[in-house]
This record gives sequence, structure tokens and C-alpha cells, in this order.
Amino acid sequence: MEQRIIGRLGRAVSVVGLGTWQLGADWGAVDEDVALDILAAAADSGVNFFDTADVYGDGRSERLIGAFLRGAGGNVMVATKMGRRAPQEPAEFTLDNFRAWTDRSRANLGVDTLDLVQLHCPPTPVFGTDAVFDALDTLVAERRIAAYGVSVETCAEALTAIARPGVASVQIILNALRRKPLERVLPAAAAAGVGIIARVPLASGLLSGRFGPDTAFGADDHRNFNRHGEAFDVGETFSGVDYATGIEAATEFGALAPHGTTPAQLALRWVIQQPGVTTVIPGATSVAQARANAAAATVPALPDPTLAAIEDLYDRRIRADVHHRW
Repeated sequence: MEQRIIGRLGRAVSVVGLGTWQLGADWGAVDEDVALDILAAAADSGVNFFDTADVYGDGRSERLIGAFLRGAGGNVMVATKMGRRAPQEPAEFTLDNFRAWTDRSRANLGVDTLDLVQLHCPPTPVFGTDAVFDALDTLVAERRIAAYGVSVETCAEALTAIARPGVASVQIILNALRRKPLERVLPAAAAAGVGIIARVPLASGLLSGRFGPDTAFGADDHRNFNRHGEAFDVGETFSGVDYATGIEAATEFGALAPHGTTPAQLALRWVIQQPGVTTVIPGATSVAQARANAAAATVPALPDPTLAAIEDLYDRRIRADVHHRW
């Protein structure tokens, strides 16, 4: 699989990674053996970048990846996140807490040094606090972590983080229904050598084309309990797009898929070929999904008419509702 280098980190990662929120919680139950098979299938398909967080299943996702690494893990880079298990107050983002949080993740993953730790969508003032980034530099010096990045909700947060010289990566929602990062964030990141990790590339599955107006989601699935931001930022669920509107847009989007390409692969291919993107991290709840997602890396580049049609779809159906919000 094609690999791209995170400039400030000097490490190459596969253009398709694996998001593992679903292996921890909030997407319905995933059996442990199935989860390990998903990790193995992704790695066998050329994926060498796994994204997780200490809050996914309160550490379950990290522990599953740790079990995989102790087995046939191979040369996989693991990016985790910290900060969402604590009260969302800027005062919580201290060196002592960082040490405790990363020590827990190191134990969950079974490693001495974490490859990449990302602040997990912290309160906005955190991005402008020098002491926070001084503390992250200390973690690097102490070899608790090899590098750090941020996961953000808004483009403004991303731009603030990119200006920090120690930030190796920015994780941001980017998909055909959330295009705003293309304007300023991706060019700024490319110029600074900051990696862009594109999350929610399928708009929580909308762009897979598998859902309809009457699709039911389980009580433990955020696509049921967070449609209006009841539990966390609504932008994380269906990219903040109204579900009925999203279904209509997804139907039109899927019709643009080239012969032999699924709507999900079209969505991933669109993200992959945006200048400045380092890796895209779709999740998977089955081995077949993991392999199909990885295969998006081999889909030919989308031609200009298809790109124009996707942009037109966004402008007509989505832009007015989401573009100004994040």
C-alpha cells in the first residue's frame, strides 16, 4: 500500500489506516476474537497505522491492540489519544495528568513508549496554552511518548495547533460531506510538515450507502444516542449532517462510484487524493470491511468530472448546514 511521511515525525504510514473506536464502544458490540481478526486483516492488507484512544471502551480498544501487537503485530504505528476521561476543563491538562494518562495507555498497549499521543478534542483554550505543549515536550524527553499531535473539532483549532512547532499531526473530520478543511487546514499542514489524519471519512457510515430512512441503530450506538449532540459534539455523528438529508445525499453520492468500486471506497478514495492528507482512518466491524477499506488505496484517482460532481453535491445539499459550524 502507498505510504506517506509525516514530515515532523519522519515516519511513513499507510494512506489507509484503521480507526478502532468501534472496537471499544459506541458502535454496537464487537466480539474480542472478531476484533483481533479485524486488526490482523487490516495489517495483512497493508495497513500499518492504527488509531485508538484511552476512552474507547475505557481502554478496551487499546488493550485489544496491545494483544495484537504481542502476537503478530509487526511494524504497526499506534496513535492513541488522551484527555476525554477527565472533566473537560483546561485546568485538567497538566503534566502530572499527562504522565498518569500516558502511563495507563502504555500499560494497556504493553509498550514502553507510545508512538503518537493526541490531545483528544480538548477544550478550545487548551490549544493556546503554552504550558500544555511544554508538558507534552516533557513527555517526549522522558520517552513516555515518541511524538504528539492533536485531534480537533474545528478548523480554527487545527490552525492554532499547526502553528505549534512540536505538533506532529492533526486529526480532523474530513469527508465528502465535511469539506471545510480543504480551504486552509490542509495547505497549512502541508507547508508545515504536519501530518493530517482524516477521521469519520464515511460520515459514520452514511457514505457507505448501506443505510436507509428506516435503518435502526442499537441503544449503545452513537448514531442513535448522539444525533443531536446529547453525549458529545454532534459533528462526530453523521458529520453533523441531518440524517434524512444525509441519506438523500448519500444516495446521490453512491451513484458516482465507478464500476467495480463501492460507495465506501469512493468516499475513501476522495479523501486519499486530497493534497495534504497523510492517512484516512475508517473503522471496521468485520474482516470484510477492513479488507474492502484497505482496497480503496488501489482505486484509480477520481477524474475531474467526478470530483466536480461531488463538490456540486456538497454545495447543493450540505454546505449551508455544516460549513460554518466547524
